[in-house]
Amino acid sequence: MASDILQKNKTIELRRATINDLSAIQRIERLSFRDPYPPYYTKALLESLADISLVAEINKEVIGYIFSRIEHKERGHIVSIAVDPRWRHRGVGKALLLEAMKLLKDAGCKSVYLEVRVSNHVAINLYRSLGFKIIKRIPRYYRNGEDAFLMQRPL
Repeated sequence: MASDILQKNKTIELRRATINDLSAIQRIERLSFRDPYPPYYTKALLESLADISLVAEINKEVIGYIFSRIEHKERGHIVSIAVDPRWRHRGVGKALLLEAMKLLKDAGCKSVYLEVRVSNHVAINLYRSLGFKIIKRIPRYYRNGEDAFLMQRPL
């Protein structure tokens, strides 16, 4: 599975993530989050969620990733998504989300959900543009005590 999109005269390829992408994913994780997953956890996610986890590449460089999983056979969960800061606001995150949602739908999921920091307005706006709705606020969801929004949409 490969999906190409044209962005700023560069071709972005989406493909399934593999264990060989671990160091690039960890780098993006550290650049993207105040509380990044520990390396052992990122590795465990990559190994256990490989079927519905993707990376975005430009010229063989990983510039973004998404981890997702199927819960109870018909509900998809976007576990984590991040894009290298150099490539944000160019459609990479949107492309990753759209492809992951397609894979989840093809696997029989009827809906998809995710959690997002209430302070992450850019991500919230992206999710809303793709049809996600805020379902509820989860108090103190993140390690630093910040609340999260639970957002969901049908597939």
